[in-house]
Amino acid sequence: MAKITMKTPLVEMDGDEMTRIIWKMIKDILLTPYIDLNVDYYDLGLKHRNETNDQVTFDSAEATKKYGVAVKCATITPNAERMTEYDLKEMWRSPNGTIRAILDGTVFRTPILVNGITPFIPSWKKPICIARHAYGDVYKNSEMQVKGGSKAELCVTNPDGKEERKLIHDFKGDGVIQGMHNLDNSIESFARSCLNYALDVKQDVWFASKDTISKIYDHRFKDIFNEIFEAEYKEKFAEAGIEYFYTLIDDAVARVIRSEGGYIWACKNYDGDVMSDMIATAFGSLAMMTSVLVSPTGVYEYEAAHGTVQRHYYKHLKGEKTSTNSVATLFAWTGALRKRGELDNTPDLCDFADKLERATIQTIEDGVMTGDLELLSTLPNKQKVDTETFLVEINKRLQKLMA
Repeated sequence: MAKITMKTPLVEMDGDEMTRIIWKMIKDILLTPYIDLNVDYYDLGLKHRNETNDQVTFDSAEATKKYGVAVKCATITPNAERMTEYDLKEMWRSPNGTIRAILDGTVFRTPILVNGITPFIPSWKKPICIARHAYGDVYKNSEMQVKGGSKAELCVTNPDGKEERKLIHDFKGDGVIQGMHNLDNSIESFARSCLNYALDVKQDVWFASKDTISKIYDHRFKDIFNEIFEAEYKEKFAEAGIEYFYTLIDDAVARVIRSEGGYIWACKNYDGDVMSDMIATAFGSLAMMTSVLVSPTGVYEYEAAHGTVQRHYYKHLKGEKTSTNSVATLFAWTGALRKRGELDNTPDLCDFADKLERATIQTIEDGVMTGDLELLSTLPNKQKVDTETFLVEINKRLQKLMA
């Protein structure tokens, strides 16, 4: 069988630890035998980010803007412990945060449903898509430790040079302080991305924040969403038979738990980070969720929504077998390949992505799965396999679909 060709490169962002090991396995077992991969490669492993003073992260984001499609492996966001472990020059920022700030747009995360794995919430019958704002807030924050006796103020210098100040806190004892920001144009892009996506998939949109407490910051999000919806989308939503509404995030959580699913839940950056993990876990596993960043200019970056699976990586280094779920990482590749095929009018590439996803789902539904899913599955003849065997089993089914 001749290999499928790619007209335009997609940006490949390699990552860290166990997901980096899986990344190579996926390419070797499931991709390169079928596709003449055309990629613009960037090593976003923590060691190389440190060597380049994180410039490689910025370069990968710019390349994504150039080529329009990227696929990203999970990466480490270092803490104090990682500083020592990797002998870092400084505590580099989250690569995801950096890339999202450059590309803007919205991250859409949706559970991957398979027969035999029942959601923890019995009423959930359809996937719940988390639409996560991809700019600002805690991911672009400035923060400091504060000594007792200090006074912290929020100070803004206006264009005319005048200063506006608000007291944050008079510190009697030591503490910490954090400053966050967001941008109207990014919030507008977020709103339009969510509302456009809703029209595409014919699903309701819920937007939730905490404007009762954050009467300026969160209220600005609420106002912008409402203004754009009323001016540009109200009639389109009525024609499509779907709705948009705003609710407090604590009310949204209650609504979500009681719902049957099948809608888009739009969240601010950090809220979306946490809630997407909650949704993924409640549907089965963090490794069973698609994640794609869509920019307002039509740039797509596909990734796994979970971390680098550090515990399994340490087992791997000892030569021990792991049973690490590779589905989210695999679906990042299929999503990117399908989008590349759509943009380049290469139907063979789209067809391959569809068949690889089908082979993956079929493998799990045949009872062959990794340890996390084996604990959840209600299938009678389930079999736990190691990381590599799972990919080999997928390939057996893929070969039949490709024949």
